[in-house]
Amino acid sequence: MDIFQMERPGYGSKRFPKLVVSFLVAFCLLYMASMVYRSSTFVLIGEAAKDNGAGEVAENVTTPSGTLLGGLLATGFDEESCISRYQATSYRKTSPHKPSAYLVSKLRKYEDLHKRCGPNTESYKRALKNLSSSHINGTTGCNYIVWTPSNGLGNRIISMASSFLFAILTNRVLLVDHGTDMAGIFCEPFPNTSWLLPMDFPLTNQFYSLQPGNAHSYGHLLKINNMNISAVSQPPSFLHIYLAYNYDKHDKLFFQDQNQGFLRKVPWLILKSDQYFVPYLFLIPSFQQELGKLFPDKGTVFHHLVRYLFHPSNQAWGLITRFYRAYLASADQKIGLQVRVFDRKASPVNVVLEQILGCIQKEKLLPQVDEQKPIASPSKNQTLRAVTIASLYPEYYERIKSMYWMKPAVNGDVISVYQPSHEEVQHFGNNIHNMKAWAEISILSLSDVLVTSSWSTFGYVAQGLGGLKPWILYVPAGNHPTDQPCPRGMSMEPCFHFPPDYYRISNTRQRLDSGSLVTHVRQCEDASRGIKLFNAKQL
Repeated sequence: MDIFQMERPGYGSKRFPKLVVSFLVAFCLLYMASMVYRSSTFVLIGEAAKDNGAGEVAENVTTPSGTLLGGLLATGFDEESCISRYQATSYRKTSPHKPSAYLVSKLRKYEDLHKRCGPNTESYKRALKNLSSSHINGTTGCNYIVWTPSNGLGNRIISMASSFLFAILTNRVLLVDHGTDMAGIFCEPFPNTSWLLPMDFPLTNQFYSLQPGNAHSYGHLLKINNMNISAVSQPPSFLHIYLAYNYDKHDKLFFQDQNQGFLRKVPWLILKSDQYFVPYLFLIPSFQQELGKLFPDKGTVFHHLVRYLFHPSNQAWGLITRFYRAYLASADQKIGLQVRVFDRKASPVNVVLEQILGCIQKEKLLPQVDEQKPIASPSKNQTLRAVTIASLYPEYYERIKSMYWMKPAVNGDVISVYQPSHEEVQHFGNNIHNMKAWAEISILSLSDVLVTSSWSTFGYVAQGLGGLKPWILYVPAGNHPTDQPCPRGMSMEPCFHFPPDYYRISNTRQRLDSGSLVTHVRQCEDASRGIKLFNAKQL
């Protein structure tokens, strides 16, 4: 026993190095094998992502051209200051509508102008001095258009986009008065500067008096000079431009081409509008050539403008992404339904609901429910459809959700229905209300299929952001739904609800609708008095 015990340590001491070497060799082989496996797994995941369409989304996140929307957006921003600018493409399908090279170039030039003339620059300070004089005292090289708010968030966004396009066409700098109820909702759109009007702007106290017939308005100036702008010997240092829904016949003369030359000489234009007046800019001859170069596809003007200008702030982006991840991320199809009822007495809940159901069933946007079977038949191709309802009121959501909970879909699909909020009334001047509204607009824009309500600017913004041609829900005014509950929109452009009257006279209007005047401006589908832009090739 003693000899045996003495031999065991000797035996182990000779074999130990060999065991260590063998272990290391085996470990290396296993590590190499695992790396090969991991590499092949990543390839498989990548291929699977391409197969199910996720490859496009991933590409947008990682490539500058995707993240920056084909050059539409500028570089040079602090990513942490506006996370949505760089993340939004991963939540939305790649847009097939690319900005023209001329538009991209024009935006970069505008950004340089804004940086040179924006708030707190020397040029801005010199330009302010003109405001204390009734007439212009020298030139500063910087002219401005100051946007002031009117009505709800949808109206504000479409009118800001219109004002920005006018600024580009007339070489002006756009400054916006967001006040307190829009504070912190959007990111800054231009690099290394701000578009927010400084709080100490000297004419702020006049903003509330911006109404038809205002003494400082362009319309009033024409009126007191017998409609002859050439009778004005010297342009004033500023003018009010009133283009809201109730503007009068004198204010509407802003759109006459012969008046644009005079307006170019006025350093400061203070604008109040709740309209998407872009379609009428396309009817002004002196703008047409430039607009044609900027937007070869006339049906994408708002799509490019709204994606360029409006990015959710980090706080708003948090609302959007939390809702998306909780309720929409796993869906095979995302359906947005926006219900705007302007008069609940004239449009009772049951009638509107019948119109909604007629829409989604006639257009086959959602399956019908099975009235016979309590449980859906098993299906290998079961589809999960997530419906987001945006409305001030909860009744439409509750009825539709209950319908798909109480009965299965006839094709076995799983239908989930969600509503982010129901404020009951539209709160003007409320920052939290506007934050929620902006979040819901953005959530709707992430849909694969979108139904919007007629006349709703809220819906216009969602369809523009998402690049979607919506089904337009006609909200019935009476006790009966309509035969055509929701025809498909021919364009994702918003409607200019209240264009100048002199383009609604019968002869001119007939030429406009026939396309003999211009091929890309026609009557709106949802507002017979309005006009909108179309892609003429798709009419």
